Amino acid sequence: MKSIHLLHPALAWVIALLASAPVQAQQICSSASNPVAFGLYDPQSSAHLDNTGNITVTCQATVSLLIGYTVKLSAGSSGAYASRKMLSGANSLNYQVYTDSARTSVWGDGSSSTGFIADGYLLQVLTPVVKSYTVYGRVPGSQNAKAGSYLDTLTVLITY
Repeated sequence: MKSIHLLHPALAWVIALLASAPVQAQQICSSASNPVAFGLYDPQSSAHLDNTGNITVTCQATVSLLIGYTVKLSAGSSGAYASRKMLSGANSLNYQVYTDSARTSVWGDGSSSTGFIADGYLLQVLTPVVKSYTVYGRVPGSQNAKAGSYLDTLTVLITY
């Protein structure tokens, strides 16, 4: 004679709930960054000036399972991803930031052929998840730039 084992109804409900949808409780993600500092630029050089910075994302949840998030960047003061500019008064210096070390994927919000970081983690209980993403920056060579301190500010948007 064969015996049949049935799951307790409450246990079956918990298993069905976990299998059907991601579970999340009080998820909070934040970011911090170390800016891309390009250093001295020589307008007479045709060489690109490359450097890196990073964005660190910290997610804290009481209990989380299958958490996904995106890391997007704004266009900066130029308002356009294709032509980011650092400013020094009325003077500007073109630059770009990328998601990859080959500097082929412009880091943006997914519009205008830009890319962004899509990441996540599987399971975490009571401890924060910290991930760091490198920002690859480039100032193209041979720009007719005047001496000055050039700056732009990009906003980091974490969506989870």
